[in-house]
Amino acid sequence: MAAKENLTKSANVNIKAREIDFVTRFGNTWQALLDIMGVMRPIKKQMGAVLKSKEAKVTLQDSVGEGEEIPYSLATFNEKNYEEMTLEKYKKAVSAEAINDHGYDIAITMSDNAFLKELQGNVMTRFYNFIQTGTLTSTKETFQQALATARGLIVNKWGSLNLNMTEVVAFVNVMDYYTYLGDANITVQSYEGIQYLKDFMGYRTVFLLDDTKIPQGKVLATPVENIVLYYIDPSDSQLANAGLEFRTDGVTNLIGFHTEGNYKTLVSECTAIMGMTLFAEYLNGIANVSFGGTSGASETTQTKSTSTK
Repeated sequence: MAAKENLTKSANVNIKAREIDFVTRFGNTWQALLDIMGVMRPIKKQMGAVLKSKEAKVTLQDSVGEGEEIPYSLATFNEKNYEEMTLEKYKKAVSAEAINDHGYDIAITMSDNAFLKELQGNVMTRFYNFIQTGTLTSTKETFQQALATARGLIVNKWGSLNLNMTEVVAFVNVMDYYTYLGDANITVQSYEGIQYLKDFMGYRTVFLLDDTKIPQGKVLATPVENIVLYYIDPSDSQLANAGLEFRTDGVTNLIGFHTEGNYKTLVSECTAIMGMTLFAEYLNGIANVSFGGTSGASETTQTKSTSTK
C-alpha cells in the first residue's frame, strides 16, 4: 500500500532541523554580540523605512535676572538619510556531486556555517565603515592618549546634550593595541572571531579589529545607547501568501531561511532573506580620534603596564 499523503518523511525532518538550526544560531550569535556591546534589544522596522543619522546641538541662553522671563535654550537636530530598510536576498547551492564526493557534513554543514558568518560579516562591515564618519574628532600623539580623549569627548558631549549614557565602547586596530600592550598581561576575549577586551581603561568593551575594518592610528568610541540594531522581520513580509515560506526563530526574527532540493539541476539550495542595519544614530556621539600614524602607537613598556592597572 502506498504511503498516505502529507506523510512527514525523514528528508522533511532533516530539512526542518537544518533550517531551525541555522536561524537559531544566527539569532543567538547576534544576541551574544549585542550583549557584549551592551546594546538593548533590536528594534523592528518596516520595509522602506529610512534610517537617519543625526547631529544634536543645544545652545544655552544667558541666565536672566530675578523675576525676568527665562528664555528657551535652542535645541537643533540636523538629520541626513543614512539607509533605507530593504530586504536583502542571498542564495547558496551545493551540487549532488559535491555532497557525494565530500560528504554531507563538509558539503552542507560547513558551507552553511560559512554562509552564516558571511551574512553576519556583511552587516558588521557596513557598521565599521559607518562609525568612521563620526564627527566628534580630535588628534593625539599616542594610543593611550587617544583612548582617554575619545572617552572624555563622549562623556562631555552626551552630558551637554542631557542624553542618558551608561557605558562606552571603543573600536581600535588590533596592531595598535598589541604595539601599546607590549609584554603586559591583559586577557583578550574572543567570540565568533571577534576579539575584545572587557573593562579596559574605563570602557565597557574595546573591540580589536584588523586593517580591513579599522585603520591603524584610529580610535573610535561611542556610548552603547547610541548603537541600535534595526531589522525587518521576514515573517512580516507577506511572502508566505505568495508561496515563499521562510523559517524564522520565532523570538527576534532577524533572518529567514529556506532550503530545498532542486531536482532540475540536482543541487541542494538554500535561500536567506534579511534586512539588518547596525549603526550609531548620533554622528556627533561618535568620537573619532587619530593619533601619531602607525608608528605613534609605540610607548614604553613601563608606561603601558602602569596604565592598564
